[in-house]
Amino acid sequence: MGLRINDIVPNLTLTTDQGEFAFHDWIGDSWAILFSHPKDFTPVCTTEFGAVSQLADEWEKRGVKVIGLSVDGVEEHKGWKADIETFSGAKATFPIIADEDLTVSKAFDMLPADAYLPDGRTAADSASVRSVFIISPDKKLQLSMTYPMSVGRNFAEVLRAVDGLQKTFGAPLATPANWTEGQDVIIALSLNDDQAKEKFGDFEAKLPYLRTTKA
Repeated sequence: MGLRINDIVPNLTLTTDQGEFAFHDWIGDSWAILFSHPKDFTPVCTTEFGAVSQLADEWEKRGVKVIGLSVDGVEEHKGWKADIETFSGAKATFPIIADEDLTVSKAFDMLPADAYLPDGRTAADSASVRSVFIISPDKKLQLSMTYPMSVGRNFAEVLRAVDGLQKTFGAPLATPANWTEGQDVIIALSLNDDQAKEKFGDFEAKLPYLRTTKA
């Protein structure tokens, strides 16, 4: 069975270009994003790693640690980072997991359990390793999304999703479609009107079941 929302993510020992550590220890008390890639030195992935590098201040502002993954080795990662930094004009300060044996990719259900990488492999052999996992400080998966190789990921959307998750984490709230920070949020149906008013003050009932607040 695959990894599902609210599952505790596997506490694997990770080998990265910044050393070896246990995943849960690295997360600590922070939010975390694991974003995975099928191979180093590939064009779409280079633009994506560059986008993550350029958002370093935004991740830090939100208390989010980011970690990349690719199925190549540590030395390839170090060489690829030079290309990423040249392309993006930003330092790639986050670690990249060297998942040469596919342990992490399989544990996060990105590849079938019997998957392997043949000699002379290309990115197509690990194409499904193009996922984003957002993890809360309690080490639980809060959101995942997977893209095909032909569509570059929108990290502005990942950032928006983090904002929404942090806004509603542990609170009886949800965000509406296309929500961005500063806009009204939705009061959960677990609260009746009296409870909602007590907790959030005035709210707007657009429909009996759709109540919004500025909380």
